[in-house]
Amino acid sequence: MAEIKVENVVASATLGESFDLDEVHRILEGSEYDPEKFRGVIFRIRTETLGTSVLIFRSGKMVCTGATEVDEIYRTVDFLKEVLTKNGLSVLDVPLVEVQNIVATTDLGHTLNLNSVAISLGLERIEYEPEQFPGLVFRMAEPKLVMLFFGSGKVVCTGGKTIEDIKEGVDKVSLELIKTGFLPEKKT
Repeated sequence: MAEIKVENVVASATLGESFDLDEVHRILEGSEYDPEKFRGVIFRIRTETLGTSVLIFRSGKMVCTGATEVDEIYRTVDFLKEVLTKNGLSVLDVPLVEVQNIVATTDLGHTLNLNSVAISLGLERIEYEPEQFPGLVFRMAEPKLVMLFFGSGKVVCTGGKTIEDIKEGVDKVSLELIKTGFLPEKKT
């Protein structure tokens, strides 16, 4: 199996029923809030263990990006919960967190002829216009992923909700490419 590197985890969370964003902006030192430009508080968390960015909305919902592991999302939510609670805001005891998208990369370890791969994987699941963009877009139905293949053998995967989805997708497509002769068989 190819090594998977998570580049970004995007998740949504419900922290509370509603927030006064002026108050949230005041509490979160270094946050940005200009309701005429964007109707949410933008807060970049840069600590020893967190490197995420969050958008916090009046509805009590937030979007978190920039995590490189799912656990970092939960640590970000816990961090915000603690800071907001300490400053008198009402926050849910157990915030609802849902991973929306995981972006990961891998290297198949072999160059690919994308014209041949496009035909092999089925044109109905492929977008490939090399004159416009050098990558081949492959839409996998199960697990539901979008993979971007490059001739170098590098692959960007998106759309997964779990790391396991991405691993399963990469394994499936690798086996398909081995079966059709576009990747060499792995020696065990």
